[in-house]
Amino acid sequence: MFYIPILGAVLDAVGAFLNKKLAVKKDVGYREFLFYSFLSIILVSLPFLYFFWDINPLAGRNRNMAILALIVIFSFFANYFSFFALKNKNLSKLESIRLTLPLLTILIAFLFSFIFDAYKDERNYYILFFALIASLALFFSNVKKEYFYMDKYSYAALAGSFLFAVELTLSKLIIEFYHPFSFYFIRCLFIFIISLSVFRKKVVKIKNKSFYLFMISALFWVGYRVLLYYGYNLFGVIFTTTVFILSPVLVYTLSAVFLKEKISFRQISSSIIIVLCIIGALFFETKSL
Repeated sequence: MFYIPILGAVLDAVGAFLNKKLAVKKDVGYREFLFYSFLSIILVSLPFLYFFWDINPLAGRNRNMAILALIVIFSFFANYFSFFALKNKNLSKLESIRLTLPLLTILIAFLFSFIFDAYKDERNYYILFFALIASLALFFSNVKKEYFYMDKYSYAALAGSFLFAVELTLSKLIIEFYHPFSFYFIRCLFIFIISLSVFRKKVVKIKNKSFYLFMISALFWVGYRVLLYYGYNLFGVIFTTTVFILSPVLVYTLSAVFLKEKISFRQISSSIIIVLCIIGALFFETKSL
């Protein structure tokens, strides 16, 4: 079953690559991004709900509904801050900040292992070691001295990464009560309703090409999140996040091939370290099964 997070990393890489293309389009602002992203995800998901709709009645408990509400709120603001930064600042200068997400997710999951019983399996120190090395290698592969200058867009990107990390980690508390497909659909449906309520009068109509790109992107994001939640259930947050660090390595490759971006020596070196760390984490995960 280890192919699940690896396949998810591939889908994440393609989704991130498509978001890069959406960010440079003049007709897509952060309001349009929130509105059309989640509208597209809902439209893409609808045909599959007949096959994958499954919710445990325990999901309706007050505690679980409160956690779901927190996940939706954190997700809304995480997407808002992230694309607000992406739209208004040079992408390369935000990359190092955006790549703090795996590190933040791993640290929060490890902290939660001392608070919630659902996270007690996250205290595998061998996997934690490889996870931290891989996430730090990813971060330092893109950081440059001039990037330490922080403005409001940098802070927005950092806030987005932190909120995504909290949202992802909280998901493990209630994902067992849903089919991963059902959970992602409900999450995105509520975010879309919030976006519709907040931005309805300010969202402008986008070009057909942009909408088609949103729909294609939605296919990959749905697949990515479903596999991510499967990974959380099967292997835990820290191990799944470690394998998903492979995604930026694939983004480098896609950007070099299709966007003609140069890959630095540091990025190549960090990619090798990340792959070795994933192999190490896989080894210790198989030993623990």
